[in-house]
Amino acid sequence: MGVLNTSPESFSDGVRASTLGSVLRRGHALIEDGADIIDVGGESGVTNRPPLPVGEEIARVVPVVSELVVSGAIVSVDTWKPPVARAALEAGAHLINDVSGLRENEMARHCADFGAGLVLMHTRAEPKVKTFPEYADVVEDVVEFLAERIERAMAHGLHREQIVLDPGPDFAKTPAQTVRVLRHLRHVVSLGRPVLLAVSRKDFIGALNQRRPRERLAGTLAAVAAGLDAGASILRVHDVAATVDFLKVRAALRGEVEVSETLQLPEALRREPPLSP
Repeated sequence: MGVLNTSPESFSDGVRASTLGSVLRRGHALIEDGADIIDVGGESGVTNRPPLPVGEEIARVVPVVSELVVSGAIVSVDTWKPPVARAALEAGAHLINDVSGLRENEMARHCADFGAGLVLMHTRAEPKVKTFPEYADVVEDVVEFLAERIERAMAHGLHREQIVLDPGPDFAKTPAQTVRVLRHLRHVVSLGRPVLLAVSRKDFIGALNQRRPRERLAGTLAAVAAGLDAGASILRVHDVAATVDFLKVRAALRGEVEVSETLQLPEALRREPPLSP
């Protein structure tokens, strides 16, 4: 899942000046790099800005969704607002990535109406509010919360097969709490639905490595590897090409893909071209 932000306030790749054409070019580049799903976001989750008006978020998201769907892409929309989700679904979106943790049941009903998928994310915070609750056991809280949200979503029309789970790294969690949850990700996997691993450039990686967002690729790939080992199914990342490269080598070394005995490195790729004087 490649991240396609249309918002200037994004913590890691805000769009300073953007047109529909430039956003679509970035989206198609993600597909060329190997993304299977494009996750379109019209509003960042950063907490130092008020929520975006619904109409403005729809204006950012819907034209992008419409064009990507026409081109044959599988499209997800990252939003916590039911009116935005419905507008995106009407435009052809296949999946809603609800970072509120199904705060409003209407989100499930909209996805049920359109036969779309719904990502249920763990969070104990209101959208756009930074808070760190006290957990008796953060792992137990994540598992119990998501189990309850599965039942709630199904009570509002969704089939179990339409549901994806997200443990919510960094959402209402300190870096240490996020690490603990990811160490025990198998407990989330045991709920029996695909798990979305949204660790790309996250704060817990920055805290561990003391790196700014765009310097967190190595840490992201380490988290991706651990998540896959634990059973994660969908990887939400900013750096699609690098992640695809990582997965290819990982699969080859694990014996998960055939490696031809005639495999060779093209001469043109053997070394870097000379630097210009």
